[in-house]
Amino acid sequence: MRLLALLLLSLTGFAQTKPNVLLIMADDLRDFGGAFTKAAVKTPNLDRLRSRGTTFERAYVQYPVCNPSRSSMLTGLRAEQTGIVGNDIPLRQKMPEIVTLPQLCKESGWQAHAFGKIYHLGGGKDAAARQRWVDTGRSWQTAQSFEATKAGRKMIEGRDVTNGALKWCVWGAADGTDDDQPDGQIAAATVAKIEELGDKPWFIGCGFMKPHDPFIAPKNYFDLYPIDTLKPWRDPAETTPVRKDSVGFGDYGKAFGKFTPQEWLELFRAYCAATSYMDAQLGRVLDALDKQGLWDKTIVIFVGDHGYHTGERQWWNKNTLFERSCRAPLIIAAPGMKGGQTTRSLTEFVDLYPTVADFCSLKLPHATAGSSLRPTLTNPSTSIKDAAFTLVTRGPKLYGQSIRTSRWRFTRWSDGPTELYDHETDPGENQNLAHESGAQSLVRDLSQQLDRGWRAALSPR
Repeated sequence: MRLLALLLLSLTGFAQTKPNVLLIMADDLRDFGGAFTKAAVKTPNLDRLRSRGTTFERAYVQYPVCNPSRSSMLTGLRAEQTGIVGNDIPLRQKMPEIVTLPQLCKESGWQAHAFGKIYHLGGGKDAAARQRWVDTGRSWQTAQSFEATKAGRKMIEGRDVTNGALKWCVWGAADGTDDDQPDGQIAAATVAKIEELGDKPWFIGCGFMKPHDPFIAPKNYFDLYPIDTLKPWRDPAETTPVRKDSVGFGDYGKAFGKFTPQEWLELFRAYCAATSYMDAQLGRVLDALDKQGLWDKTIVIFVGDHGYHTGERQWWNKNTLFERSCRAPLIIAAPGMKGGQTTRSLTEFVDLYPTVADFCSLKLPHATAGSSLRPTLTNPSTSIKDAAFTLVTRGPKLYGQSIRTSRWRFTRWSDGPTELYDHETDPGENQNLAHESGAQSLVRDLSQQLDRGWRAALSPR
């Protein structure tokens, strides 16, 4: 009996020091705001996860594009440190020896498996190239991607909104079941792996593809959103114009400028449908945690890889330094932490790496740019930082840097122009105050704070 008690104590300690890690990512999922409100879009399973965890209402990415954001998040380093500022270069090409977050757990005894899109899925159909992008063998023991079936590629309704000008800008209500689309298959594979691994400690990346373009989902999710019940976003008439490099640039801006109100509405409906489809697949994964009784031994992190404009400033994409693009969803449910909490404390996605290391009792293999979120999870009013930083580039020479404080967003472009938005009075960032006479002292202070953050980002690791 004494031996059994000691064995049980040992196993309990093992579970506490080696909790499972479930990293669930949604692609191009924005946070709520504008026309995209909790009342407008149906996400019952995100609501269900919020009831078990802490919702971070002011969580910011370090670069609002897929590959740079994911590379930053999974290394705990800013884009200025990784050197990745586009979707054209895999992480290992820039940082061949960096220890990623799943790799840290894998090398410490966790099983590590990825399904869908965790790193950016570059490499096309070439297996060797795809392996370099998803980092199989370093970050993961196995990594698997998925494609729509023949039935899932059959569209019941839909169209190309730009007549070929932007090949990705299409929507479709698809035939078939949830599992005829990649996200359904990703959910099924994640659930199967959770069931297979049993009591072995694991790190599973569940990377949903939606609501990323093309805006396709099974038709029943479109049926949730009768088009005559939706309203497209309209910028306030007094919105301050900004330079084209800030928003509205390139071929995207030209195409969006031609959208009719009906086309904005069709895209918004498709984005909502794809979001609800993703949410349903999330529910299948949460069901597996319920069934296996894993909530008390699993850290669950749900993130969107960056924000997304759904019409704000006539933009239908990411890659800007506005709140809609820089802020992204983040929910964390961790063992021993209270559920149903909300925090408005500033958070950055570089904080996720040290947070997981903290809960897993793992020593950081390199200095990270972020800090553990455990204090905020323990007490949502606790703040671990006073600012969040985001970068974008426009070609090889021009770049923009943005700092978000509890009240202000200040953006500075490398060739001089600045933007300043007051979130107390203007949460939609419609009025640029940077050139108001009474704002010059504040602009100087925020510019200096931005410089300090920039220098810290470039300091040796």
